[in-house]
Amino acid sequence: MGAEHTRRGNEMTPPSIRENYIYNLIYQVMTLLTPFITTPYISRVLGPEGTGVQSYTASVAQYFVIAAAMGTAAYGQREIARNRDDRAALSRTFWEIECLCAATTALCLVIWIGLIGFSRRYAPYYAALTMTLLAVPLDISWLFGGMERYGLIAVRNIAVKLAGIVCMFLFVKSSQDLLLYVALLAATGLLGNLSMWAYLRRFVDPADWRTFQVKRHLKETMIYFVPTIATSVYTILDKTMIGWFTGESKTQNGYYEYATGFVNMGKILIISFNSVMSARMSYLFAVEKTEEIRSRIRDSLNFILLLALPIALGLAGIAKGFVPWFLGKGYEPVAGLLYMLCPLVLIVGLSDCMGSQLLTPGGQRAKSAKVIVAGACLNFAMNLALIPRFSSAGAAAASLLAELFITGMYLYLCRDYIRPGMLIKLGWKRFLAASVMLAAVLMLDGYPKAGAASTVLQVAAGALVYFLLLYLLQDDFLIRQTMRLMRGRRGEE
Repeated sequence: MGAEHTRRGNEMTPPSIRENYIYNLIYQVMTLLTPFITTPYISRVLGPEGTGVQSYTASVAQYFVIAAAMGTAAYGQREIARNRDDRAALSRTFWEIECLCAATTALCLVIWIGLIGFSRRYAPYYAALTMTLLAVPLDISWLFGGMERYGLIAVRNIAVKLAGIVCMFLFVKSSQDLLLYVALLAATGLLGNLSMWAYLRRFVDPADWRTFQVKRHLKETMIYFVPTIATSVYTILDKTMIGWFTGESKTQNGYYEYATGFVNMGKILIISFNSVMSARMSYLFAVEKTEEIRSRIRDSLNFILLLALPIALGLAGIAKGFVPWFLGKGYEPVAGLLYMLCPLVLIVGLSDCMGSQLLTPGGQRAKSAKVIVAGACLNFAMNLALIPRFSSAGAAAASLLAELFITGMYLYLCRDYIRPGMLIKLGWKRFLAASVMLAAVLMLDGYPKAGAASTVLQVAAGALVYFLLLYLLQDDFLIRQTMRLMRGRRGEE
């Protein structure tokens, strides 16, 4: 009776996916918007060299962050989603995973301190980045992700990040303040993670250390950890290798950092939706609702294709005029990198959808891990071949090829749910509309004159052309969602 009461006491109506997407989108966009808002100022104050140093040292720190987290975030979200109707099981699972993450972080900190001791030029920056490692066990966003409660953390994290932005404008005044800039970025992440703990008692009971079985999670987290390490090869190692092969100057790192940052701003709209859907799909796989899974994945693909195609082509369309006024002089190569990297908005959006909504919730993480490892090996080999000759452009080409390979292999693994013909059927109208949109955006380049006004006009006109054409082409998904919004109905989530 008591167990049944515990189970029912923690049951709740699943939050609206639309609301969760909005909340998570606000949080994720703000995470990337922090450097985006400060970029026009920071790029001019620090210059390509200073930005490159920040990018290079942060990439080194990220390896330790990945090792410290050891796959617990993705694994933890899945386990919380599976146990969300049983508060006792959920609480035990949370504390066990949290203890495991704290232990791995402590080990990584010991090695990290050794790195600081051996480093010469970058020791002060590495010391400041220690806060990034300390933030790892404090990040419990996976708990709220598994509970589908994104709204609880959005406002608090936005407040912390806004405070960080204000501090940057107040205190970072010249290239001599590079260390302070690195420290502010790390401190903002630490405080943001710490703020999440204020809501913990709503969902988790105090730890009962006597019942802990931390070791039972070790094998599963390793399944998540291996592909995470492999993924870092083409999301982090490229920056590190650019630094290795270009010598003392870190200018190429600066170019690559901003180009990938702009592309990530586009990707976040897609990945945020996939993150929200991941917990719901884990629940649907657990209760074996196959037909609903198929319906959800079709809607997800519709959503991704609807947004990713115009974002990718739109980035290419505005790059030439956008980069000079936004970043300032000396950043012209960033536009060329954007042309190469913009397809990643669609490619990564699709692979992330299949990974987070089908492979991971469906218990096929081990298979997806093999694909990611193979893609990482391909990326590493291409980096070795291309970066020494083409610098940041070589890294961009290597990343594109690796992501294409992974997406193709994911399509094969998900062939029971997604067929290539399905993507063509759902995407041809969007591709046609996005192509016409690109032509319109290119025609407006530099009108009325090069600068912010021209970019704003390009974006507004491009969006108008794209969605108007889709309505004329009778895009079913867009019309259905518009009618739903106009009627003020949330739909059955």
